Amino acid sequence: MLGPGDLVDAASLVLRHERVPGEQVVAGEPSTGLVELGRVGELAVGVWEMTPGAMSDTEADEVFVVITGHGRIDFVETPGEGSGHAPIDLATGAVVRLTAGMRTVWTVEKTVRKIWVA
Repeated sequence: MLGPGDLVDAASLVLRHERVPGEQVVAGEPSTGLVELGRVGELAVGVWEMTPGAMSDTEADEVFVVITGHGRIDFVETPGEGSGHAPIDLATGAVVRLTAGMRTVWTVEKTVRKIWVA
């Protein structure tokens, strides 16, 4: 856990990966790794990454900053509602806001690592 005044090198932090569950895999054999660094009030802060491949997901409320890698997030249309969101290119420095319930497909070409607040 990250305490007040502590420093963590988020780019080189070792993350334990797990394969993405089969029902979420869209292409390839992606895996994800996650570590929660701590909390700021009610919000959790952490580091997450995904290896190359594609996976579907249902999002939580979060803001994140991509620190390494390259990929894309596509938004899945909900019948009767549509998505209303253009695809997002993920590259170093991208800042993204997702809201709970958004249905997405993450396609990663080069392992994406992000710092998230949720």
